[in-house]
Amino acid sequence: MKNKTTTLCTLAAALLTAAATQASAATLAEVKERGYIRVAVANEIPYGYMDMSGEAKGAGPDVAKHVMKQLGIDEIKWVTTNFGSLIPGLRANRFDMVAAEMAILPQRCKEVLFSEPNSSYGEGLLVAKGNPDDIHTFEAFSKNDKKIAIMAGADQLEMLQALGVPSNRMVTISNNADAISTVATGRASAYAATSLTVSELAGKSDKVEPAKNFTDPVIDGEPARSWGAFTFTQDSQDLRDAVSAELAKFKKTDGWQTIMSNYGFSPTDAKESSSKTTEQLCAG
Repeated sequence: MKNKTTTLCTLAAALLTAAATQASAATLAEVKERGYIRVAVANEIPYGYMDMSGEAKGAGPDVAKHVMKQLGIDEIKWVTTNFGSLIPGLRANRFDMVAAEMAILPQRCKEVLFSEPNSSYGEGLLVAKGNPDDIHTFEAFSKNDKKIAIMAGADQLEMLQALGVPSNRMVTISNNADAISTVATGRASAYAATSLTVSELAGKSDKVEPAKNFTDPVIDGEPARSWGAFTFTQDSQDLRDAVSAELAKFKKTDGWQTIMSNYGFSPTDAKESSSKTTEQLCAG
């Protein structure tokens, strides 16, 4: 009986080990062997989204397609999820990589690995047409009694916290699509997002507009600017390193410049994307 029990325990342990191994992040070699990589986007224009025909578009996906081709990975299986589910989904092995131009932040670096930056971008505010509350800065919400909307999981939360904006003045929405109605109906006086996202949303409705004369938030003495990168689990260092190496080569070409320009990134954004390393950004 003892031997049988021992055998069953050994078998159970082996099955658990196999399951854990299967659930762990794939290495570059494993991705190449299976012939495809699973890449997630958050349906956020112009960073990473699926168009009406089901094709992945955006600064992240377009660059990812080139990088994967250079790595010899022929197929990308795209996964769409809410921004706030990107890191949990990555850690749960629902995909191998995120191509959403997620900002590199110290707290995120404790949970995931980032490639070297692919992009850089500033901030913006979406307001109701005519800006009835006369809002032009993130800082304003630390001094008035108005409410500001943010997307769940977005880095604007940390910015607003650093500026002393109380949590009861923040309205959290699940995705960018809800921002227009949130602002247009007065549920919030403004929606905090990147300048590119704000411009994209403003183009979809005549009820909202980008806040004019907007001033980037100043945090710790420096204007806030984000650096976006590809994201991986902490077990995928070799995959991350391979992507970073190919990305570094691609960023020196006109092809990369064209992609970024086509999605609205300015020459300043392109230049700034190489002004900081992931190591520096993770250190804070």
